[in-house]
Amino acid sequence: MCGACGADYPKWQGQCSACGEWNQLREVRLGVGRAAPARHRGGYAGSAGQVHRLGEVDLSQAPRFSSGIGEFDRVLGGGVVPGSVSLIGGDPGAGKSTLLLQVAAAIGKKVSQASAKGGVLYVTGEESLEQLAGRAKRLALEADSLLVASEVVAQRVAELIELESPRLVIVDSIQVMRLEDVDGTPGSISQVRETAALFTRLAKQSDTAFMLVGHVTKEGNLAGPKVLEHMIDCSMMLEAPAGGRYRMLRGVKNRFGAVNELGVFAMTERGMREVGNPSAIFLQRGEAVAAGSLITVVWEGTRPILVEIQALVDELQGGYPRRVALGLEPQRLAMQLAVLHRHGGVSLAAQDVFVNLVGGVRISETGADLALLLATLSSFRDKPLPHGLIAFGEVGLSGEVRPVANGQERLQEAAKQGFQAALLPSANMPKGKRSLSGMKLYGVSSLVQAIDALSSADFTSSFVKPQV
Repeated sequence: MCGACGADYPKWQGQCSACGEWNQLREVRLGVGRAAPARHRGGYAGSAGQVHRLGEVDLSQAPRFSSGIGEFDRVLGGGVVPGSVSLIGGDPGAGKSTLLLQVAAAIGKKVSQASAKGGVLYVTGEESLEQLAGRAKRLALEADSLLVASEVVAQRVAELIELESPRLVIVDSIQVMRLEDVDGTPGSISQVRETAALFTRLAKQSDTAFMLVGHVTKEGNLAGPKVLEHMIDCSMMLEAPAGGRYRMLRGVKNRFGAVNELGVFAMTERGMREVGNPSAIFLQRGEAVAAGSLITVVWEGTRPILVEIQALVDELQGGYPRRVALGLEPQRLAMQLAVLHRHGGVSLAAQDVFVNLVGGVRISETGADLALLLATLSSFRDKPLPHGLIAFGEVGLSGEVRPVANGQERLQEAAKQGFQAALLPSANMPKGKRSLSGMKLYGVSSLVQAIDALSSADFTSSFVKPQV
């Protein structure tokens, strides 16, 4: 089996014909014994082997339930779906186990207060129960009703699930679990694939939600076969910027909600704490703003977030000019600098250009193009941009400023944060409006118009303390 794409072959070969990777094929011996739960509570199990009309399917059979943590529910798409299998990965020390322990304690507390059947089962294969209890005590969690087990054999976990009938099962982690009838050490391709398949069948047949912790490789990808990501319903990555106290939980795949949804947490002595207003933590600027700094509004999942783009343009010290981008795609930076030269008349061929997104956030959308170029131009000319200005819009190769999705929501978020003016694509301008909640709007259709607008008298008068 290919470890990169999961393709099967009857014998070993050097290169995978499906994905083209070399030396990724590993021998897999599959066992015939499979553990299956005996109980059913509707949902997927009630539909097995039957044909239904899609309009007659009752969507109220498996309603979502809250995890007790709003940012976590946001990434999941509104809450935990019964019968779903979610996978959360991240670097060592990012806080995966801490976050899931808080989720388990919150759900277990709700179940205990409601005196309902079906609690939370936390299965740990990497820690002892004493270590787990010590962590819960340090975090001051009310986890007395939480069911815990230290187990690494997947069949025994299935027996515990059938015995306790939990509502949610947390497995920490999938790489240490093993099936007794499958060859290979824990963490191998065969063990990870078959163990995940067993848990997926358990979830669908018993209507129990599973949350699996996954390790990552040195490249930042989930360890194990690629087919693991296809088997699960939701895949999340917990990002921890080096030296930072904030953690970002990003949805990579979600069958029940939006992809690329972002949840923001702060790591404290009492565990993860939600950040209800992520824009505030990325906008911690002083009154005096240096050249090369500008705020943009990006769209992450289902909400807008304001982030600061910083650019530094310095004279070339020899050799080839450097193009360094942190939080942005380096190829897009080089392409936008070419647009600035061709259509803006500004050449940076003899300059090094460094771009950074404050706070360790990463974005992949094109709505930050206009802010990126204006911040770069500000640093090159050594002229600070106004403190109360935001800019967003996609810049095309012919120098046009294209509209972006959810323009009105972006403007409303900026107005809520007290910004005074916005440069945005003309197509995103509200119909018949030149202002919004005290914020003046300037629609531009090309990069040249955006550059000219910065030096206009009308634009400068929009700010209480103009700095251009």
